[in-house]
Amino acid sequence: MTRFLLVLCVAGLCSAEENRVAELARQARGNPAEFRQAVLDALGAEGTGNGTAVLTHGEDFLWAVESASAPMLFVNEQRGPALRRGAGNLWYAFGRLPTGTIHSFHYLRGGERFGGRTDVPAYPPEAYEQPGVPKGKLTEKRVHTSRLYPGMKSDYWVWAPAQYDPATPAALMVWQDGEQLADRFRWRSQIVFENLTHQKKIPIIVHVFISPGFIGEERVRSQQYDVVNDTFARFLRDEILPEVYKDYSIRRDGYSRAIAGDSSGGICAFNAAWHQPDQFSRVLSRIGSFTSIRWLPGVIEGGNVYPFKIRKEPKRNIRVWLQAAAGDLENSHGSWPLQNIQMANSLKMMDYDFRLSWGQGTHNRAHGAAEVHEEMVWLWRGYDPAKTAAVYEQDPAERGKPMFRVSIANR
Repeated sequence: MTRFLLVLCVAGLCSAEENRVAELARQARGNPAEFRQAVLDALGAEGTGNGTAVLTHGEDFLWAVESASAPMLFVNEQRGPALRRGAGNLWYAFGRLPTGTIHSFHYLRGGERFGGRTDVPAYPPEAYEQPGVPKGKLTEKRVHTSRLYPGMKSDYWVWAPAQYDPATPAALMVWQDGEQLADRFRWRSQIVFENLTHQKKIPIIVHVFISPGFIGEERVRSQQYDVVNDTFARFLRDEILPEVYKDYSIRRDGYSRAIAGDSSGGICAFNAAWHQPDQFSRVLSRIGSFTSIRWLPGVIEGGNVYPFKIRKEPKRNIRVWLQAAAGDLENSHGSWPLQNIQMANSLKMMDYDFRLSWGQGTHNRAHGAAEVHEEMVWLWRGYDPAKTAAVYEQDPAERGKPMFRVSIANR
């Protein structure tokens, strides 16, 4: 039996990653009992038992479920590949789905729906370690004690690609909820950065992964991220980045800087660029919380005002990617899907260089992580290290498109 093996890294050059789905597809042609055990080892008895198990590698998918009677698989609400019966009560199917996005699935058994998952990412080749691509370097966790937020401590990490040379100041990108990216394989972003840098599709960028702060035992994420003022932007500019400058050579022009985040981190990223476009001119907001989480009428503005601030206030020279989802939150703070559509229409109306990536997911990081290669290339397109400024203009193709419109789809 042929196995897909990892090739060892030599002289800092990374291996290709094992495609476990392809390996299991080969094993499926062998001994049924051995295949069943291999599937359980890969997916776990709990997931196969409750119908939530799925294994992916790029476009390759494996679904497996334990059932006494024959279930039917549905993928993205359409009839999926036919399930085959393995040893015991194991049913399984292999299939291929588009990468760079998310998918959902569920089963139908005896006329009743069961199991399944939403927001299953299908990562593109750029999200897997490739032969010959050198790894970047992540610092140990650093802890900063703030002056602007008295008593607040924040964890952060700094990541730089192998091509970083302190003799040449690098571009910069700051990510909120940084602990999510500090794990190399959790959302695979570091690997994407390595591949895109190696392919010269993005410039050499030093990334700062910063977590929300704590005051004592209290996590103050919302107090930092959801308030519409310049406090967090000043915190980055005056406290965090000067520490980074001690160890890394960083460009100081906003043209060479981007800021990113998910959920409240998404509005935080937009908010920082809105108040300080001279510091950050490229924005990535994924499932952004442009809602009233911190809004106190007449006292504090909340993210719900941003679609209208964009239309009424002077235009900022910023480029914005919005990722949003039809199945996102709807609660007392507002509607995440509708607010992101409002954001997109406001940016369009005011001739901003923007992109709306719309999906069918929920309030989940998976879609943004699956398309981060595309987000990065779009945000940094046209970057010229010889420049320190550029005027962002809306793509002529976008100008010719109508405003986004909504329709009621669930009743």
